[in-house]
Amino acid sequence: MRILNLSSYQFATLEKTAEWRPHVLARCNELDLRGTILLAPEGINLFVAGDEPNVRAFMDYVRTDPLFEGKFATLQFKESFSEDRPFNRMLVRLKREIITMKKPAIRPEEGRAPSVAPVVLKAWLDRGFDDEGRPVVMLDTRNDFEIDVGTFDQALDYRLTKFSEFPGVIEANRGDLEGKTVVSFCTGGIRCEKAAIHMKEVGIEHVYQLEGGILKYFEEVGGAHYNGDCFVFDQRTALNPQLEPTDKVQCFACRAVVSAEEQASPLYEIGKSCPACHPARAQSADQASDAAAAHAA
Repeated sequence: MRILNLSSYQFATLEKTAEWRPHVLARCNELDLRGTILLAPEGINLFVAGDEPNVRAFMDYVRTDPLFEGKFATLQFKESFSEDRPFNRMLVRLKREIITMKKPAIRPEEGRAPSVAPVVLKAWLDRGFDDEGRPVVMLDTRNDFEIDVGTFDQALDYRLTKFSEFPGVIEANRGDLEGKTVVSFCTGGIRCEKAAIHMKEVGIEHVYQLEGGILKYFEEVGGAHYNGDCFVFDQRTALNPQLEPTDKVQCFACRAVVSAEEQASPLYEIGKSCPACHPARAQSADQASDAAAAHAA
């Protein structure tokens, strides 16, 4: 039986997350689901997987159960299938933010930034400008190691190591964005939604978020204008534009994404190291540096 994988989020003011947590965990366990659900005062963020009938029962539960007071009645889910479960256990966690930006004034529930649908974005990228003739610039709001797996052609990549760096990076690079139509994007939409709101608030005029993120773009238009795969935070590691798991894995030690070719290297040891972080690589680099210094002398 194929495994149905769900991802979704919604910004909404939640006041009873601690009360909800045990009920949500119990229901997930009853349905034999695995994954992670984050509950915070600003909303919900979830990734769950299981047998398709049980996952669809969970979708109904979140949308209709009286526990949630109608908060998630219109919650939309992104779906993909895999042969195996990409999670080992089921977690329901309480967080301060469902995605950490450290900008408490950013409240998407009170007004979203404009969004652009995948099919419209593809049309813009096909011709190189939006419906009003402005050049389009793609802004990747993900972390550096995610971007290394794949991103849109010529997307801006500021080498973020955590999302809370985003406001400072935008302030330092405003010149890249002025006078253009900026489309922020991420895996599923949650980061680029906060990012777009922040950019609007600091005065960048023409800003959109990619509706549903990269995964929705793959689902609706495939891989046009996208180079590579999309990193996901589960055991699948990366999905191709057909939303299929690839042969990439993530290094347990350094989080680098390891290709099939790199997995064949003697420097790749499951659960220990990869060619990016193996001690032998560091030793080799030190030797090369010493040799260069000796030659220069």
